[in-house]
Amino acid sequence: MHWEMVMGLEVHLQLATHSKIFSSSSTQFGAEVNTHTNPLDMALPGTLPVLNHEAVTLAIVFGLGIGAEIGKISRFDRKNYFYPDLPKGYQISQFFEPIVKEGIFDVPLEDGSTFPVRILRAHLEEDAGKSVHDAIPAHTGIDLNRAGTPLLEVVTEPDFRTSEQVIAYLKALHALVTYLGISDGNMSEGSMRCDVNISLRPMGESAYGTRTELKNINSFRFIERAIHVESQRQQDLLEAGHTVTQETRLFDPDRDETRAMRSKEVANDYRYFPDPDLLPIVIDDATIENIRASLPELPVAKRLRYTEELGLSNYDANLLTQERATAEFFEIVAETSENPKSAANWVLGDVSAALNKEGISMSDATLSAIDVATLIARIDDNTLSSKMAKDVFDALWQGETDVDSIIDRKGLKQVSDSGALEVIINALISENTAQVEQYRVADEGKQKKLIGFFVGQAMKASKGQANPQLLNQLLKEKLG
Repeated sequence: MHWEMVMGLEVHLQLATHSKIFSSSSTQFGAEVNTHTNPLDMALPGTLPVLNHEAVTLAIVFGLGIGAEIGKISRFDRKNYFYPDLPKGYQISQFFEPIVKEGIFDVPLEDGSTFPVRILRAHLEEDAGKSVHDAIPAHTGIDLNRAGTPLLEVVTEPDFRTSEQVIAYLKALHALVTYLGISDGNMSEGSMRCDVNISLRPMGESAYGTRTELKNINSFRFIERAIHVESQRQQDLLEAGHTVTQETRLFDPDRDETRAMRSKEVANDYRYFPDPDLLPIVIDDATIENIRASLPELPVAKRLRYTEELGLSNYDANLLTQERATAEFFEIVAETSENPKSAANWVLGDVSAALNKEGISMSDATLSAIDVATLIARIDDNTLSSKMAKDVFDALWQGETDVDSIIDRKGLKQVSDSGALEVIINALISENTAQVEQYRVADEGKQKKLIGFFVGQAMKASKGQANPQLLNQLLKEKLG
């Protein structure tokens, strides 16, 4: 039997506020355990939440960024469940009236098409703390540093059918929130976490199967692998005549398996009700329009501009806009060098390769975009060959600055003086009369090989500094 995967996603984004959503405690990552807490975070009696205005603003920014309807009146609810790192015994979230309502998020694909994903809602909520199992032998510790961290949970409809669609959506969502500046999207620090709801159904059927939830996966690679593993597990169960149990499961990348965590709750199990300690959030049209006016150019607009105005391919435009830092770096290089296509080739080629080798992102690189633009300009004005430019780039990556100084110090200036090159060519023709005669009677294919021979000899004689294009032109003239 052929099976179809049906998936919906819940992505938790940590909002880029300096303090928590209902308290003044810091949200800085990496602090000593339980140092970014106060009586409210610890749920001590008598404490009351006070809403962080910036978290509301960032949620509105997201809603406008995906073209969704903003809930002009939204409310907080209590989601009741017991867990050791949830000291109140409930989580403050939004259920009945979220701040961001329905919208459509168009996800770019490599072929230039888009994949529309229906956003059901995006709501504000507080994060829970963290259970630490390896700090105290035979005990579990509780770290409340994350308790109360502001989250925006983005919930989609079950629109995904393949893991490739899921990853494309998550990368596009990551790009969007970093462009908007509402989250750093750092998955390794928990700033972006994904829950995947997945079920199988026979191909061609419309009814949904029983779903499981894969919880809190924090890397694109693990998400893709977890989907494959869980879908195979469900397929094996169904084809053996068993049923799938609705539950929450964890993905273990070391064992390459998913494991049951708890039964999957439904809304009634959480006994949602309006939080009596928090007033409704009321947002007027003027506030929404002021926020809309402050939005930066978004990835979809950049991609369109890169293809229509700069002449880039859809593939290159998609890659360049996946991270805001990469797009900003590229735009400086393109504008300064006045050569967008070469700028794209260098950013997606040598620059990206160097970043990958070091295991860092563009935002962490010290390489100057102006230096890369100058490097391209020196190729365009025939000062450097492409091979020489690689040497200069390596020096720039190692921390040197000033392209022209590197060229002078390394003696890399390309010889583009036709008179100087003719001297070299004349000497080669005199020294290689047999090859000259072969060239003059050879067919086109053989002539290309002989030209390659003479170019190699000339590059050797010029210590690699001859302009290859001019060299080819002069050789063809002389040999002909």
